[in-house]
Amino acid sequence: MESWNSTLGGTFILVGILDDSGSPDLLCAVITALYMLAMISNGLLLLVITMDAQLHVPMYLLLGQLSLIDFFLTSIIIPKAVMDFLLKDNTISLEGCALQMFLALTLGGAEDLLLAFMAYDRYVAICHPLNYMIFMRPSICWLGVATSWILGLLSALGYTIHTMQYPFCKSRKIRDLYCEIPPLLKLACADTSKYELMVYVMGVAFLIPPLAAILASYILILFTVLNKPSNEGRKKALVTCFSHLTVVGLYYGALTVMYVLPSSYLSPKQENLLSVFYTVVTPALNPLIYSLRNKEVTGALRRVLGKWFLPTQSTF
Repeated sequence: MESWNSTLGGTFILVGILDDSGSPDLLCAVITALYMLAMISNGLLLLVITMDAQLHVPMYLLLGQLSLIDFFLTSIIIPKAVMDFLLKDNTISLEGCALQMFLALTLGGAEDLLLAFMAYDRYVAICHPLNYMIFMRPSICWLGVATSWILGLLSALGYTIHTMQYPFCKSRKIRDLYCEIPPLLKLACADTSKYELMVYVMGVAFLIPPLAAILASYILILFTVLNKPSNEGRKKALVTCFSHLTVVGLYYGALTVMYVLPSSYLSPKQENLLSVFYTVVTPALNPLIYSLRNKEVTGALRRVLGKWFLPTQSTF
């Protein structure tokens, strides 16, 4: 193992899933395709929600925020990972590593809380439709969005400062897709046990309550829709709930395993795979599951694209 000292400067080497795979070219193509899907779908959704006045309602405001987070989250990780693989240059500076960690933790923490607020929005819309504009009035909606971003930013700042203060001298190689806390701590040449305990406690406090709120919201939604007289309505609601919970399960499941379970439970390959799930798979799936199959969104998409690409008929 190469010995070095980060206090003297230098760079890390990211050994991600593309460098530790039996079929790296195929995997690179798959990840690139998922990245392009995430960019196009989230970009289209942001465009439509911004341009179409009919979508300026709380549900689509939250969906727009989710697309914004996913757009940037995957952009700060996947392009570098793919270019590093293609150019055979996996280095990242200490400052670049800290910045990447800070941005990823900010966006991940904001999405973690935003998904819980979105589940609450669906609960109010389905279980208390008559009071929806009271419980989800603009002030409450923007407060939920602002809280998600502020808490995500503050937690990311604390994590980044504390993690990067350690001297790293065991190896330059970070065995992950990007700079994350668990693989970085394995390189520290100091006792990190207390900090790892803090990461575990903070992970439980940051991940489990929002996940519990999401599950509680969807359980209440299910009880409500099962009492609906319409079979068609029940079927549609059940399919929607199942698809939403599938995406939530992938995202929270990967983060919970990564930040709550002890690092000794995971091999570097497993950590890499988990990173792929919440940095590119769920960002690609979120718009398709939450929005682009929605008739209101597809209708708004036709209207927006129609204004740009269909010729305007003039009357004489």
